[in-house]
Amino acid sequence: MNVITRRGDIVRHKSEALALGIFEGRALGGAAAAVDRATRGAIRRLILQKDFTGLFLEVAILYPRGLSASRLILVGLGPLSAFTPHRATLAAAAVARRARDLRVGSLATVAFGAGAGGLSVDDAARATAEGAVLGAYRFTAYRTQSSHPPLRRLEIVERDPAVARAVAEPAARGRAIAEGTCLARDLASTPGQDLVPEQLAERARELFRGTPTAVEVFDVRKLERLGMGALLAVGRGSVHPPRFVALDRPPRGAASRRTVVLIGKGITFDTGGISLKPRENMGKMKYDMSGAAAVLGVFAALREMELPFRVVGLLAVAENMPGGRALKPGDIVRAMDGTTIEVTNTDAEGRLVLADALCYARRFEPEAVVDLATLTGAVSVALGNLAAGLFTDDDTLAAELTEASNSTGERIWRLPLWDDYAPEMRGEVADLVNSSGAREGGAILGAVFLKHFARGMRWAHLDIASTAWSPVVRPHEGRGPTGFGVRLLLEWLSRLASASRSSASSPPAPRARRAGPKARARAAASSRRSSPRPGRRSRGL
Repeated sequence: MNVITRRGDIVRHKSEALALGIFEGRALGGAAAAVDRATRGAIRRLILQKDFTGLFLEVAILYPRGLSASRLILVGLGPLSAFTPHRATLAAAAVARRARDLRVGSLATVAFGAGAGGLSVDDAARATAEGAVLGAYRFTAYRTQSSHPPLRRLEIVERDPAVARAVAEPAARGRAIAEGTCLARDLASTPGQDLVPEQLAERARELFRGTPTAVEVFDVRKLERLGMGALLAVGRGSVHPPRFVALDRPPRGAASRRTVVLIGKGITFDTGGISLKPRENMGKMKYDMSGAAAVLGVFAALREMELPFRVVGLLAVAENMPGGRALKPGDIVRAMDGTTIEVTNTDAEGRLVLADALCYARRFEPEAVVDLATLTGAVSVALGNLAAGLFTDDDTLAAELTEASNSTGERIWRLPLWDDYAPEMRGEVADLVNSSGAREGGAILGAVFLKHFARGMRWAHLDIASTAWSPVVRPHEGRGPTGFGVRLLLEWLSRLASASRSSASSPPAPRARRAGPKARARAAASSRRSSPRPGRRSRGL
């Protein structure tokens, strides 16, 4: 969808539909008041008759005289006290979805929540553009005839010249964020026949050709040289060999050695291998590469962002199939760091490919590593389909990701990662088993397995199996792949960048005076008294 910002009068602006947000229980103001005057009180009459009250996401359609637009779409914004940028995103998505269903090609609106809504112009414009693109999305690649033509254009119209100029950049950013999410949805919706590992790797090359993001694809020979035995083992049952994709986006501006690594599980189709899944819902297993799709969506959207640090994306890509060469229960594989793993369940393959990706991530000496994976069905049992599982030992990283989640509405919930679970994942004939066989705590045990390979790094694992596929239609996502994680990670990266710039612009702290010999001796003695006695260190897994 094309997103355009214009200076003008919303009443006189010509379009197929005009959309306005209305707060519950509040007098009309701003653009809504102007449109109401132009239509001789059409909005107020609707409210007085209680045919529209402004309840959150309530939608009404009017065909009044006095506007240059063909129709007027009203969306409820709910009470002002509960209004947030995420609610603005959902309201814009609801409007765009309704406009699309009405076969509207061009939609005009104002930035939802700016002014009386209490949002900054930046937040309001970004949320409006982001929500509209998300709400209008539909996967039509395999339809021979589309019953609904696409919503082609969104125009954000502002009367004030300064505001009109101010909305352009955040609206473009919101569009980029949503398009990155829609890219992830497209990839996860593509049938496994048309997105085997080689094709996903080639798609990554195509996406970033001619951009600052460098793409390197590792074939089987390169994987063998690197010692990625776990990834190779998962992919050997398929006629389509595995791939490992490394994306590398340098920092904008001054060179920086700081690096953030994002890792995505990329199982392009998961039959379960020899431990074959039941036939029910196996067709959904094309979405088992949603983690890799989300990382690609993030990198696509980064074109509109300037980050003062390096971002690396790692995609572990394979097809998990039964076959004459397929991995068997009881086989032992060796990960990149030399860890041996007894495979007790070939359907616990995601943790195997991520093990090698986590080992590879160490070479970047990253400031932080976040992996996304549709790892376990157990996380859906624990959290339903409204939140993904967050696992990390780092409280600060957990807080950062949770704050980003709260802002974008892509919910995550922190689950424990205690070492007490580790014995269940230790093997008798190898260092580890890939599945303990226990029904209880399955999502936690999967994360504990990954923790072994993330040691020494500031790391978080997002189990998105519960949220990467929606069973219901919501304003900003339809039934099917959701692109979960793209918006959350982009918000997290944006906040890291803001913190970096604030830190760089702060004056240096005054240099402390060097202590004299007596003071240094007293400090050393105090340190020895307060230090814990050396004891046996936890070996983790």
